[in-house]
Amino acid sequence: MKPFRIDSIQVGAGKTQMTWFRSLLVGSLAFTAACASGPQKKQTAVPEVPPPAAQQPAPEQKPVPPPAQKSGSAKSAFAAALQSYESGDLDGARKGFEAVVDELPQSLNAQFNLGVIAERQGRPDDARVAYEKVLLLDPAHVPAVVNLGVMYREQGRLDEAIALFERALKMPGREYDASLLNSLSITYRVAGKLDESEAAARRVLVRNKDNPGAYKNLAHVAYAREKYRLAELLAGNARKHSENDPALYNLLGMVYLKLDDRARALVQFQKAISLDAKFTPGYLNLGALALSFRDYVGAERSFGKAAELEPGSPDVTLYLAWALDGQKGRDPKKGLAAGEAFEKVLATRSDLPEAVCGAGWAYASDRAGWQKAIAFLDRCKGLVTTTDNDKQMITAKVQGLQNMLKAPPPATAEGEGDGAPADEAIGGGGAQPAQGAGGVAPGQGSDVAPDGDATGGAGAQPGQGAGTQPEQGTTGE
Repeated sequence: MKPFRIDSIQVGAGKTQMTWFRSLLVGSLAFTAACASGPQKKQTAVPEVPPPAAQQPAPEQKPVPPPAQKSGSAKSAFAAALQSYESGDLDGARKGFEAVVDELPQSLNAQFNLGVIAERQGRPDDARVAYEKVLLLDPAHVPAVVNLGVMYREQGRLDEAIALFERALKMPGREYDASLLNSLSITYRVAGKLDESEAAARRVLVRNKDNPGAYKNLAHVAYAREKYRLAELLAGNARKHSENDPALYNLLGMVYLKLDDRARALVQFQKAISLDAKFTPGYLNLGALALSFRDYVGAERSFGKAAELEPGSPDVTLYLAWALDGQKGRDPKKGLAAGEAFEKVLATRSDLPEAVCGAGWAYASDRAGWQKAIAFLDRCKGLVTTTDNDKQMITAKVQGLQNMLKAPPPATAEGEGDGAPADEAIGGGGAQPAQGAGGVAPGQGSDVAPDGDATGGAGAQPGQGAGTQPEQGTTGE
């Protein structure tokens, strides 16, 4: 998932079961862990003068008038562009800031804002160029360094991101800049360099002993080292100074999952989304938790919300497909919806085994999807990751579907679907986690969800399946 961006601009200062699905529980919890990190806020605009050395990525601020030194036309164009941005007219804002840059090429604000707008419009190359132009004018421009470094990190260019942050930290007056050091700490951690990540975070505390970002980074390092009690303590320290940060509650939820305290984990995830209704990691973690309890309705609700927030994310769509697939035994139409979701994943990941095989078994739940089921199951059978046992199951399933397609559809009462009997055409893909002793029954606990959002409940410890894990999502740094 994408790092969180600040939206305002600152201008002043199933029965038979496939092996791949038996790993659903393992994968869902692994995905939850991948989403444990809180979002890193990115700058959206900066003053025309360099910010203070200790400045951090700031929360949303109210815009102020553009600097007085701008010419009259440039000042008017800047104000109009700002107004367009705030009203959601990104194209108008872009044209306005471009006009400012044409008249005043040295305007860091306007050039930086063009990068922010390009990111919001899904034009990463244009955003990168805009940030690089800012850095040509001012190599110590902290917000541009942070945004460009986060872009590099999102693209997996970790060495470049690290080099960018380290170079900026060598600039006079920037040695202890919290924004740079915290960003560097996150990047080191993503790169698996935990000692370096810890050192960068502790360096922040040399000058700012109460910096919540530094404590949060140290908590993530402790979590990565499986020191969960220490992670809990450090996250608690961060929360003292940033009690409304949803990422901290998300992290605490992950810690409690590792400590096998799922009830407390559920509360933390719910707290995260109550603080920020657009906090995607919270919904993903709630959905994964619901999946582990076979609360497929709750999982669909949570993943559906995440899909609304990130409609193009194949990871979110894949998990939504599993939540829908888990309901196909009771409602074959959910199987068709799951198949469609798997197909959306395949639009960007054409050979992902989980999606290929998942689509086949999902479409097998209803007569309307049998032709597609046969095609996808044949593809699944040809994958190198499909076991011999699964190939035998697929052969039997395809033969059964073909035979049923030759027969006329059974007569159905008005309002009933024409899906196949549950034991006949549903097939694999719906492996159910085993219920252990103790805990609350699946589906319970949703009454504690804020604002009636029953996003999964507490439940018994499910059994862990074997097999490959679903592809994990990004950290959401």
